[in-house]
Amino acid sequence: MRDIAAHCRLTERAVQKIIADPEQDGYLSPTREGRGNTYQIDPTRTLRHPAEANLGVTVASLLSLLAQDEAHRMGPSTERATAPA
Repeated sequence: MRDIAAHCRLTERAVQKIIADPEQDGYLSPTREGRGNTYQIDPTRTLRHPAEANLGVTVASLLSLLAQDEAHRMGPSTERATAPA
């Protein structure tokens, strides 16, 4: 939670509230590691919003779109620098 909060510039309590809902609905599965948790995303789950639920849009497809958008924002010069040789 601390890492996510720092990266997103949120409080740990805000992150706890944000994570609680998808964890309760089965989108996230926590695994205890030491004093903290590691979260696994279930990419096969369909999105629950009525607009997407009827289309069968999965978490994996949403994450794919977000990754494509992030790559597009970084631009071609950054993509070349981070691409494996």
